Amino acid sequence: MTAERQSTVFSPRRRHLFPLYAAGFTTAFGAHAVAANLGAYSAGHGQSLLLLGLMLALYDGAEVLLKPVFGTLSDRIGARPVLLGGLVAFALFSAAFVLARDAAWLWLARLGQGAAASAFSPAASSLVSRLNPAGRQGRAFGTYGFYKSVGYTAGPLIGGALVAAGGLDLLFTLTALLALAVGLWAFLAVPVVAPLPRARQSVADLARRLGDRGFLAPTAALAAATAALSVGVGFLPLSGAAAGLGPVATGAAVSLLAVCAAVAQPLAGRASDTPAGPGRLVGLGLALTAAGLAAAMLPGIPGLLAAAVGIGAGTGIITPVAFAALAAATPPERLGQTMGTAEIGRELGDAGGPLLVGVVAAAVSLTAGYGALALLTAVAAVSFRRRPRTGGMSPAAVKTSPTRTEPG
Repeated sequence: MTAERQSTVFSPRRRHLFPLYAAGFTTAFGAHAVAANLGAYSAGHGQSLLLLGLMLALYDGAEVLLKPVFGTLSDRIGARPVLLGGLVAFALFSAAFVLARDAAWLWLARLGQGAAASAFSPAASSLVSRLNPAGRQGRAFGTYGFYKSVGYTAGPLIGGALVAAGGLDLLFTLTALLALAVGLWAFLAVPVVAPLPRARQSVADLARRLGDRGFLAPTAALAAATAALSVGVGFLPLSGAAAGLGPVATGAAVSLLAVCAAVAQPLAGRASDTPAGPGRLVGLGLALTAAGLAAAMLPGIPGLLAAAVGIGAGTGIITPVAFAALAAATPPERLGQTMGTAEIGRELGDAGGPLLVGVVAAAVSLTAGYGALALLTAVAAVSFRRRPRTGGMSPAAVKTSPTRTEPG
């Protein structure tokens, strides 16, 4: 690390970080609370399954397109204004649907929410990294991931209760108030972190950096984790129903998956800050995920529960460790761009995992679909474990340092 990068050290405090964790909760809660209730709303308004699918894709589509853009913007003007602007925009688009009282505005609201989340989600990740020393990156991302997991878990439950009590209007009112509250909290508590000086970057420089194993390996691991998580949430209830289980039992299995993922993330984050490095942990997470997918091939409750535990714990290990590795391998002045671009990998896994399992299930069986994704995940696990020191990641990703520098 150069003397220039060591010039000033920021000592993080809890009050600076918790608004960022709350921002992670907000994007996860907003995405899943609304998505889980769009089906009933669409059916009640006579919309087709095609329109429902398009509406569900709006949020994720906006994230895929815009996260790299806003990540780069946060490097240019600073992550804090992008964070605050995204939270305010999320609140405004949520409130617009409530005030319009028109079903057609739901399309604009979901597109706007996705675009706003594309701004404040990578900005929050960048700030989590910038406000923590290098030796605490894993722990910080583990805690951030924990709160996002809580949002993913609580979203459908709380969202369903709010829709039952007052319809989508009440749910969008809550998301608007939540985003405003978190935005105000961040404005008061998150310090100004000035953008770092950046050298000119050509397209070739960007391609070379994104083609480095320090970026590709963690991003591929994140894609594999998200693919397995989406398959677990989407297809395990079908396996449970096929085994004669009711919605309560299958819902409990999905909740168990979410709880395992939430609990594993802080623990894995702390472990990744040790000299053992992230490679072995990512390999372990991929192996557990592959085992969970293989367990889903087993009939009955034992297979369902083993799948939930394996997929949840495995993906919970991968996520914070991979993000910490990305942060360690990235120049601080390019953190926003890296975090935003890495999110594309996650979104592709989110879509690609269920698509792969669905195609194989349609051609052969759901059991074969689980097996196909388990095999691909196991191959990825082997590739990481064959490099015991770095797990296929850039050497920069496994170095630890007592400090992470901030601008003077």
